[in-house]
Amino acid sequence: MAKASRPRLAVWKFASCDGCQLSLLDCEDELLAVADAIDIAYFMEATRGRISGRYDLSLVEGSITTPHDAERIRDIRRISDVVITIGACATSGGIQALRNFADVREYTSIVYARPDYISTLATSTAIADHIRVEFELRGCPINKRQLLEVVSAYLAGRKPVTPAHSVCVECKLRGTVCVMVAHGTPCLGPVTHAGCGALCPSYNRGCYGCFGPMETPNAPALSQHLAELGMEDRAIARLYSTFNADAEPFREERERHGP
Repeated sequence: MAKASRPRLAVWKFASCDGCQLSLLDCEDELLAVADAIDIAYFMEATRGRISGRYDLSLVEGSITTPHDAERIRDIRRISDVVITIGACATSGGIQALRNFADVREYTSIVYARPDYISTLATSTAIADHIRVEFELRGCPINKRQLLEVVSAYLAGRKPVTPAHSVCVECKLRGTVCVMVAHGTPCLGPVTHAGCGALCPSYNRGCYGCFGPMETPNAPALSQHLAELGMEDRAIARLYSTFNADAEPFREERERHGP
């Protein structure tokens, strides 16, 4: 295939830690195959070079936190045929979305000597709250295998195949004993999207919900079970207030159990 006919890929960063972009770089040998199938036209984490113009596929990491970000993401949508958001920040506002439940002006007045220089929004929101996106890949950080599947699916013109089940299924697949049943450890696994390989439960720790809510979560039922384990409302609210605090099912449970 001639180089000129290959699809053009752009990778964009907004408010985030860069971990999801690093997941792409961590693909190592697989990245060579990706680079052979597409032209990496814009990826500041990997190169200073930039090919201007339209992009066939844009991967977007990070949340929208400033007026400038809100304007820039609309520009990216205009020059991109397909937009795929990657990671908890881009799909649900990230851990910085905790600002959505507080007074940002109060924080800036405490943190910055000249808060009048700070231009920020009162909220941290997902990319899909601002523009149309073709696919959302969850995780904090994303699973690199899932990322390769999404890019491969785009190149093949098909729908990506990513799991719709919860972390509990991953625990079953690897033979990990349920930490809630066996030890009474609070765990978000029953309502969290699979993708991490049940990492935390494999070390006898409850799931922290890094991959956000699964497609059909029953968070109220889980919250009831957590209460039966002895958790108070405030503790339950805090459990939902981490990497995906502004994802709708998690946000609703947080608000139901605490301020």
